[in-house]
Amino acid sequence: MGDRREVLPIPDRPHVGLLTYDAKDPDTTFPPIEPLLPPAGAPNVLVVLLDDVGYGASSAFGGPADTPTAERLQRGGLTYNRFHTTALCAPTRAALLSGRNHHSVGMGMITETATSAPGSSGLRPNTKAALPMTLKLNGYSTAQFGKCHEVPPWQTSPVGPFDAWPTGGGGFEHFYGFIGGENNQYYPALYEGVTPVEADKTPEEGYHLTEYLANRAIDWVRTQKSLAPDKPFFVYFAPGATHAPHHVPQEWADKYAGRFADGWDTQRESTFEQQKQRGLVPADAELTARPDVIPAWDEMDEALKLVLERQMEVYAGFLEHTDHHVGRVIDAIEALGALENTLVYYIIGDNGASAEGTLNGAFNEMANFNGLAAIETPEFMTEVKDKLGTTEAYNHYSVGWAWAMCAPLQWTKQVASHWGGTRNGTIVHWPAGIRSRGETRSQFTHVIDVAATVLEAAGLPEPTFVNGVQQAPIEGTSMVYSFDEADAPERHDLQYFEMAGNRGIYYKGWSAVTRHSTPWLPNEVLPALDDDVWELYDGATDWTQAHDLAAEMPEKLAALQRLWLIEAVKYNVLPIDDRRFERLNATIAGRPQLVSGNTQVLFPGMKRLSENSVLDIKNRSFTVTAAIETPRKAATNGVIIAQGGRFGGWALHVSDGRAKFVYNLLGMTEFVTEADEDVPAGSHQIRAEFAYDGGGLAKGGDVTLYYDGRNVGAGRVDQTQPMIFSADETTDIGDDYGMPVSAGYSGATKFNGRIDVVQIDVGDDDHSHLIDPAEVSRVAISRQ
Repeated sequence: MGDRREVLPIPDRPHVGLLTYDAKDPDTTFPPIEPLLPPAGAPNVLVVLLDDVGYGASSAFGGPADTPTAERLQRGGLTYNRFHTTALCAPTRAALLSGRNHHSVGMGMITETATSAPGSSGLRPNTKAALPMTLKLNGYSTAQFGKCHEVPPWQTSPVGPFDAWPTGGGGFEHFYGFIGGENNQYYPALYEGVTPVEADKTPEEGYHLTEYLANRAIDWVRTQKSLAPDKPFFVYFAPGATHAPHHVPQEWADKYAGRFADGWDTQRESTFEQQKQRGLVPADAELTARPDVIPAWDEMDEALKLVLERQMEVYAGFLEHTDHHVGRVIDAIEALGALENTLVYYIIGDNGASAEGTLNGAFNEMANFNGLAAIETPEFMTEVKDKLGTTEAYNHYSVGWAWAMCAPLQWTKQVASHWGGTRNGTIVHWPAGIRSRGETRSQFTHVIDVAATVLEAAGLPEPTFVNGVQQAPIEGTSMVYSFDEADAPERHDLQYFEMAGNRGIYYKGWSAVTRHSTPWLPNEVLPALDDDVWELYDGATDWTQAHDLAAEMPEKLAALQRLWLIEAVKYNVLPIDDRRFERLNATIAGRPQLVSGNTQVLFPGMKRLSENSVLDIKNRSFTVTAAIETPRKAATNGVIIAQGGRFGGWALHVSDGRAKFVYNLLGMTEFVTEADEDVPAGSHQIRAEFAYDGGGLAKGGDVTLYYDGRNVGAGRVDQTQPMIFSADETTDIGDDYGMPVSAGYSGATKFNGRIDVVQIDVGDDDHSHLIDPAEVSRVAISRQ
């Protein structure tokens, strides 16, 4: 069978030989049916990928957050201190699961910014099959738990297609997790396979997403080893942690009380000393300087410092809490006697620490994503300090802490040019396959190397055909050569980087880089690409990229710049696309839209509809009309339609018999329009009309309510969200799953009458093409 594994599925071979007439004939023989298995000795594989963790965050890499599970695996395995990612989540995940560079599989940025360019389409070519598919077709049991951010936005609806979903073309037999970039840790939007499911507990009952993802992974592994002990498993455990929102039970955050009072500059110095003591950086490495655009701790508003401290306490607790639950999965595998022959990758971060929380941090990170960060004033942040990490916040820490968590390196997530954005601490543990214990490996490695490593460890060839399609070569390099040879020359010695115009090239120890854009400055005026200033670093003597040699060695820099361009052409990086808000607009970006036109009809029971599955009502006038039948012997209550949730959205609902339209601006202000009379019993039409003020983005508008065409109420929305309501909350008909849009619901959110149909109509006054976040950010609101 081994020589036939390059073609997947492995072709069935018909029986050749004597065919008898009577099965009882003694000459009747057929070979026994044998289950499909990989080569003998192939290990189980567990890939753990954390989210938004900088190189210097976990204690395993010198950071302040205690991660005993990571340290335990270090003692029994190998620490890779020059492992790299792509600087952003979805691209890293696409690269990890395919073994190809992220532009090669269409993931130049996140799926929500997909364009029609091949390198940024959000579509993995069928010539580049996912690693789980290859393993499944070779006899592995495969399962994913947690985050999947590789589904194009126009394919995230209940009607698919599901080619990019984990249990579709992704190659996983089982999936339990969420689709998209992030999720509320207390009220997640979950799927089992492609079916929406709800959490079985509330936060008040102790629910937290990371814990329950671990529970599901443990249950699945136990079942798999009980029923198919001879089959190895491939488990991809990718919790939403520690991506924002930073949600963690209070006791985990309180453990760190007072630990960050000295601020981020001091924290970086402390982390750097720990890294040197533990041999995680060379003895002659230098701590890189703080960029001018990041303020020193001493420059921060004194009144804000307690808030900033709490942000970091919450984050550190969040990371330790995550590591604890990773440890539970490890313990379960060990209890089954399977850890000895399990190849574990513990990748601590899919990119550098996130600097998307603004200089002051965020109570609701959606404010920044809507260009409205100025709403969260220092006074407001002080008021809500004690809510950080709880169900009442959707919080993120400040840029200064993100920079500190990337110690000792320059920059952060999204900045693919510098190691702060792309270097992530990684641990490999495989007792049966690695003789070395507790050692560090310093060869250059990259996330695209994981697939090649797994295949070599399993004794499997790289497939040439998968499901009838000829395959392009895997672009990563197996790391097996380094497992027991600390000084083995590195084999992955050439690697490009690019994200939002930030770009770099690594070649045989040297790196040439240029930072083009800044993650937390959405209004930044970007230079022309040809005006970007390149830097040059010699990794043989400068591990952290602290000394720019561009002025001293212009010819060396020019050679590396040319090499970057060659690699960029090879892997579909061109054209470089540094657009930000424009790429959120599907028409401008050139990607499909599931729903088009000016009218959409929705029916009762429809739920978990992403924003890309519903007509966009932002920055324009719209009407919502519902045909309902109300109960005759009780007051009408419940949701007719709700989009978004606690931290931004809108709903048409009935409370204590009266229709209400509520617009929730970022979880800070609710604009409620209520009918002045009860909905009559029987069959009726309820309509809410929103007349947009116009003149740009994020403006207000007037609301009018109607029963059967009769005006029954009017109100005002002073300001709207221009870009996005939520990264996780959805649109639901007849209920509001997750956290309600409005705190004004009376009792249960489920509608207690009957809904026949809901129709959304949008006006032609679409202002979404007026991409002017600077104008948006100047608007102030009053919080209620």
